[in-house]
Amino acid sequence: MEELRVMDAGRLDQVMQSLLDQPRNQIARFIKDVGVEIEGKRITKCGYRLKGGERLRYEIPVMHPSKPQEIDFDVEILYEDASLLVLNKPPFLVIHDAPSVKEPTLVDWLKHKGISLSTLSGEERHGIVHRIDKETSGALVIAKTNQAHQALSLQLQDRSMGRYYYAIIDLPLKEDCIVEKPIGRDPNRRTRMAVVPEGRASKSAFIKLALSKDEKHELIACKLFSGRTHQIRVHLASLSRHILGDKLYGFKSKKDTIPRVMLHAGLLYFIHPVSGERVEVRAPFFEDFQEQLTREFMKEKLDEILDDDALKRRFDRWTKRM
Repeated sequence: MEELRVMDAGRLDQVMQSLLDQPRNQIARFIKDVGVEIEGKRITKCGYRLKGGERLRYEIPVMHPSKPQEIDFDVEILYEDASLLVLNKPPFLVIHDAPSVKEPTLVDWLKHKGISLSTLSGEERHGIVHRIDKETSGALVIAKTNQAHQALSLQLQDRSMGRYYYAIIDLPLKEDCIVEKPIGRDPNRRTRMAVVPEGRASKSAFIKLALSKDEKHELIACKLFSGRTHQIRVHLASLSRHILGDKLYGFKSKKDTIPRVMLHAGLLYFIHPVSGERVEVRAPFFEDFQEQLTREFMKEKLDEILDDDALKRRFDRWTKRM
């Protein structure tokens, strides 16, 4: 039986969504189908009003993984123990099922491997604590138990869990910068997000790493202080910069030259939900990203600037002054 202490007042579904950082429709379905025990009373109404201070108890059935067919790919496991695992998600792999998804997903692969998964996010999203866009690659943590899932979700909210991203952009930044602009659905193009006045508060940090040989492109590092859809891409677009391959937000190139967004979650950090120790996992670049780096940048310079400790020191020193 999982347990949450609620501090704020509000609707049950909205409060649980905020605490668990999961899609509201998934939370709503769980409340209606299973129910939540609040001060000893089982509640199945999403609109139930919480006053604040209540203790919520809930239990989600253990999932027995099925074995989907036609799984013809593999995913590199970077770290694994009884509570969780960290994967290096390849580009073009969709995380979980949706009406528009026809191909096997990462969740399908996890079930195919018979890996024990948390059930906190609902049937389609077993084990998924956070997501990465289809074309983006890199480190992704998967929860095996509901206890680990809840703890990691809370870390997403207080930012004790996070990632450092690498991106290759089409025009160098003028300087290291922090972008703090609200993000919401683009009113003129519903497939995109945009900086809009009524959007959710969003904050990103960008650090210059290396200019390309012709000084037209730049390798940068990014750190998020919030977790909005397409956040890095939207904030860069607000600076009139775009990630190579990102045609959705404005990068112009021949389609067969750069087939995907050159964005990679290279370093993941979190507090282990059982041991309490800080865990850091590096996700190696995939071949297409590495080839782009080799083609455009000086190798000697890259070896120095891609050092994990040096990268963290740069972010820490700079963001503490902001």
